[in-house]
Amino acid sequence: MLRIVKSLAAIGLALTTLTGIAAAAEVKLGFVVKQPEEPWFQDEWKFAEQAGKEKGFTVVKIGAEDGEKALAAIDNLGAQGAGGLIICTPDVKLGPALVARAAANNLKLMTVDDQLIDGAGKPLADVPHMGISATKIGEQVGQAIIDEAKKRGWDLKTVGAIRVSYDQLPTAKDRVEGAISKLTAGGFPKEMIFDAPQAKTDTEAALNAATTVFNAHSDVKHWIAFGLNDEAALGAVRASESVGIKPEDVIAVGIGGADSAINEFKKAQATGFFATVIISPKRHGYETALNLYDWVANGKEPEKLTQTAGTLAKRDDYPAVRKSLGLQ
Repeated sequence: MLRIVKSLAAIGLALTTLTGIAAAAEVKLGFVVKQPEEPWFQDEWKFAEQAGKEKGFTVVKIGAEDGEKALAAIDNLGAQGAGGLIICTPDVKLGPALVARAAANNLKLMTVDDQLIDGAGKPLADVPHMGISATKIGEQVGQAIIDEAKKRGWDLKTVGAIRVSYDQLPTAKDRVEGAISKLTAGGFPKEMIFDAPQAKTDTEAALNAATTVFNAHSDVKHWIAFGLNDEAALGAVRASESVGIKPEDVIAVGIGGADSAINEFKKAQATGFFATVIISPKRHGYETALNLYDWVANGKEPEKLTQTAGTLAKRDDYPAVRKSLGLQ
């Protein structure tokens, strides 16, 4: 009889253990993005899944290209019994609706990349958010440029700066203003900064805008260039080449670490594209997923606001930088 009781107790303990393991494995988190076809978001998903494998939770990946799909994704996750979700919404103005829908489905909510706003346009500060600091990244660009210009022995008073601008986008304006703050702090004269408004945010638009500036100031020998992204800087470089400016007389720094930037570094001869500030999706995927898991599983709420910067990469060190960021 005693043997039977012990056996039953052992079975009960085993079942309890298995139940506990199953419960841990059943933690399910959603990761909703606005452009699922974009490499940035695919990398965020990849790093979130990496976190899930390490901690034993499941990541449900959902693309939501519009507001209706974003709201439906939350209902979908609620029906699946998920504990929470991370979202980069297609429309930040949906903030109150997304918060209400998450609450109705008993889901903890975090945002990534784009912060939700209320009806008055103010950030929803109560929703934990991880975003990219546009100003800090711009400052990295400006510091890299001023350091290299001084290294080359350029007289800053005679150097021209092309501010490839797209001011209707707040992030673009913050990035270029961040760059300018470091340039002027380093002794660069404001009067030598020339605006080059672009019609779109691609390389061709930047080329057209920068060409106008180069032609208007043909007496300037040395140039620096910066803007919203790698395409802005590359457009300025292509424009400099078209008007006969030598690569060694140009310092252009991009933002993003896109394939276009990497391909520029791979060219046999160096161009005026000096560096890029790589924005890594690793923290935005891996860290947000871990934070949400800790919140769901252990009740530890994440920081309300986390802002990330980037990592400078140049022609001679970009492979090592990308490797350190988990990008290759």
